Amino acid sequence: MTLNDSRILVVGAGLMGAGIAQVAAQAGHDVALFDARAGAAEAAKAKLAQTLEGLVAKGRLAADAAQAALARITPVDAPAPADLVIEAIVENLDVKRALFAELEALLPAEAVIATNTSSISVTALARGMQRPERLVGMHFFNPVPLMKLVEVVSGLGTAPEVAQAVFDLAQRWGKTAVHTRSTPGFIVNRIARPYYAEALMLLQDRAAAPELIDACLRAAGFRMGPCELMDLIGHDTNFAVTNSVFAANFFDRRFTPSLVQQELVDAGFLGRKSGRGFYRYPEGAPAVHHDEYPRPEAKRLVVHGQGVVADRFAAAFAQAERQPASDWVGLEADRTQIRLTDGRTAREIAAERDLRAPVIVFDLPLGAGSDLAYAKSGNVSDPVGWLAALGFKPVEMADVPGLVVARTIAMLINEAADAVQQGVCDEAGADSAMKLGVNYPAGPFEWLALWGADAVVALLDRLDSYYRGERYRVSPYLRAMPT
Repeated sequence: MTLNDSRILVVGAGLMGAGIAQVAAQAGHDVALFDARAGAAEAAKAKLAQTLEGLVAKGRLAADAAQAALARITPVDAPAPADLVIEAIVENLDVKRALFAELEALLPAEAVIATNTSSISVTALARGMQRPERLVGMHFFNPVPLMKLVEVVSGLGTAPEVAQAVFDLAQRWGKTAVHTRSTPGFIVNRIARPYYAEALMLLQDRAAAPELIDACLRAAGFRMGPCELMDLIGHDTNFAVTNSVFAANFFDRRFTPSLVQQELVDAGFLGRKSGRGFYRYPEGAPAVHHDEYPRPEAKRLVVHGQGVVADRFAAAFAQAERQPASDWVGLEADRTQIRLTDGRTAREIAAERDLRAPVIVFDLPLGAGSDLAYAKSGNVSDPVGWLAALGFKPVEMADVPGLVVARTIAMLINEAADAVQQGVCDEAGADSAMKLGVNYPAGPFEWLALWGADAVVALLDRLDSYYRGERYRVSPYLRAMPT
């Protein structure tokens, strides 16, 4: 089946519905726009006219194309017959089910109903429908005209040809579509949970300040750190989604909500919209303090291990010896070891060495940024100028396993691996979804290819051993990957 020439009804004229109507009209479809609120559809079309005029003024859209797109959108007072209905109303199971019952009484039997739900089970939404095989998820991301990703969500009763027709249509509209099963959070909202959760865990452990966590993850290539992103989303919204995913997964401890975030919600510190969250607004995050480190000296330097980080040390310290067969990566400067984190704390490594020689562990260096977290064993007085000499700006945090970037990336990889294990999506779909849906600098399986499954599994196992809970259990899919 094909929906390429379909008549489209968009139900819901809010921000998402209006954006969907714009994209469909610009792709050449006749679009009826309906909203239960009197005058909402007309107001949405008037606002779309301003949006299209702005695109013309900026040279991004031809004037005749803008006029033609606007002419294809017709506000209606009641749901109109269509080949495809895209629903973008309130996130409420009962309200959506009532709408679908109304639509089934109006539409021809072959019509497709697509829901833009971001969190409700498509399988549950289809219950009670006369033709559940015609219901499919078509989850757009905000702002719809700009965001490329569309999650095509198949419920238990969704016909494969319906899901494929919606997939093909989204591609025709210039979107990147990915197939996903209807499971809690679908792809993006599920895999993204550790990005927030690990930051909240570090805050609960008082391991680092919000501005340090944000700076390190921005340095790894993320557009926003997790704390400032939660402030932008709103802690009430983010906390509600976390609770929803937690409950929908039968309270799997991997998705446990945070007491830190609950306290912010209880206080009304919801982020930007309330003027205060992790940060106060409009000021935002304070600057991270960086010390000045003179270039250090040592009588003997040894670069341990292999890979990009070891090569970077070797290039910075040409006089250093090489020991590529070592089981750790980093630099040995006289008695001091400066080691890439493997999930153990600096104290653990120092105790295993059974020496009083100092140990410094540093975070996984990703991206072109310079902020890099480190921790040290005991009262180490040795400077971290060795890291500064590589071009980093070292920032000290508490001695916790996995630091900031390494544990966050490892958990994102692990969650993506579990999603693939459970048939939610494939590896390529996970990578596309996270890059296009939430603007990650790379997909989880792209990070995995760079880092290596053995290193990721080892780090997660050490986190699991340290915290002794279900949170850091390794996905069977990840553990079974070839070394």
